Amino acid sequence: MWRRSFSTTPGQLTKKKWDALVIGGGHNGLVAAAYLARGGLSVAVLERRHVIGGAAVTEEIVPGFKFSRCSYVQGLIRPCIISDLELGRHGLKLLKRSPASFTPCLDGRYLLLGPDQALNHSEISKFSRSDAEAYPRYEKQLERFGRFMDTLLDAAPPESLQGDSSFNDKLSNKLHKSAFWARCLRQAASLGQKDMVDFMDLLLAPASKVLNNWFESDVLKATLATDAVIGSTASVHTPGSGYVLLHHVMGESDGEHGIWSYVEGGMGSVSMAIANAAKEAGAQIFTNAEVSEVLTEDSSSVKGVLLADGTRVESSVILSNATPYRTFVELVPSNVLPEKFVSAIKNSDYSSATTKINMAVDKLPQFQCCNTNHSGPGPEHFGTIHIGAETMDEVHIACHDAENGLPSRRPVIEMTIPSTLDNTYSLFSGKHVINLFIQYTPYKPSDGTWEDPVYREAFAQRCFKLIDEYAPGFSSSVISYDMLTPPDLEREIGLTGGNIFHGAMGLDSLFLMRPVKGWSNYKSPLKGLYLCGSGAHPGGGVMGAPGRNAALVVLQDLK
Repeated sequence: MWRRSFSTTPGQLTKKKWDALVIGGGHNGLVAAAYLARGGLSVAVLERRHVIGGAAVTEEIVPGFKFSRCSYVQGLIRPCIISDLELGRHGLKLLKRSPASFTPCLDGRYLLLGPDQALNHSEISKFSRSDAEAYPRYEKQLERFGRFMDTLLDAAPPESLQGDSSFNDKLSNKLHKSAFWARCLRQAASLGQKDMVDFMDLLLAPASKVLNNWFESDVLKATLATDAVIGSTASVHTPGSGYVLLHHVMGESDGEHGIWSYVEGGMGSVSMAIANAAKEAGAQIFTNAEVSEVLTEDSSSVKGVLLADGTRVESSVILSNATPYRTFVELVPSNVLPEKFVSAIKNSDYSSATTKINMAVDKLPQFQCCNTNHSGPGPEHFGTIHIGAETMDEVHIACHDAENGLPSRRPVIEMTIPSTLDNTYSLFSGKHVINLFIQYTPYKPSDGTWEDPVYREAFAQRCFKLIDEYAPGFSSSVISYDMLTPPDLEREIGLTGGNIFHGAMGLDSLFLMRPVKGWSNYKSPLKGLYLCGSGAHPGGGVMGAPGRNAALVVLQDLK
């Protein structure tokens, strides 16, 4: 069943002054709206596009086929949000993938990984017996680190007070920070010194160093290394890239750690379930409602927004689910925010080397290494299929091409085929939907432009031909495709620079430094303006934590 977004009569927007406005109907904005409405506030969500969801969206791009157009797997959305908003009751259905990962090799071998520990041991043993023994220990260590990170995800960072504050505010802030750090110290003590040293090494080291210390098999290391560079411009040799390895185990489905799922109906179903919860709580959602400016009162506080069509909508509280750059540089009038703050926002890293290709195909790819000829899906088709990098050095070479201004000659590709587990993606029997998440593609290539249809087609064919090396005949199965390069992601979805995380997830852009130092608690120098998107703590991915945390801060401020 094809699902449509919510839309409310535009005239209702101007009938009253709202308790809160949310700019952007992405998943974080919808989460914020749901919590605010549950807190008793009148809330309006203003979405620029015709469909809600932001990057967590399902769209029918090719007739008869629908796609998770940007994000494509689910595992990060916080369990407290699923529980609080009863997302299962509102239509969220997760489809677990087993096996979860498949890496074909040109020499005829392959590696399957997933939640089945016996399968993992058997598969890794084909490449290295010692790696097969080490892998469960590696996952358990990352799980322990992931549990430590949990204490940081579901609360606002312990930020210092901004501006003039009363004695009670200062006391409350001091108590909050003391409780936060005490909780962290208890968690650190439970880890023990050895694990804490290993945790610091994971945070600071290149992913290649971390994986080389654990394993010897090139294929296993390359498969795991893609987790460290996904969505970034970093190489596996970049210091700090080890941190993103935690995403491998931070994924969770129905209480099972390390499990990433498809969502029945596509990733837009996540946004739709959250929207249903928000609507039930009383929030109103408006599509085709592009905000062009944040309106201010004497340049000190917000009083509403101006829409692109000239409509003024009033509120003293605004939560922006747009990127920090879009929010503070493009929507807030100049000379309102402190120059130092604006400069820090402008100097943040919004670079991207990510391209997404969504494809309709008339048959499943037949991987040569599997030596099968079945028309239906096999174990190799259910999870994430890693194409183009069988060693970490190949990932680095692909990154190095982009550093020199060129799309990777041999791109690093993550292929997923959600229609193998969900028949709602395609109306046609035997035909499938394939997502390609591709790195590395510079925003401004030095040898051409993404605005050139010939240049775009040449890169798409480069990717298809690379897949042909592993699955002969794949290119001929393509019915149609939709390609989103970094400029497309910026224009279509509103992602500054095409960065899927609303800003880089380097160690200098996390926790107390996200989006910038001194403003990690979702507030801004403009009274009443809050940030609730992935550009705020704890960052990107379909997590919902920034939206929930920001809403709770707003509710606390309004008490």
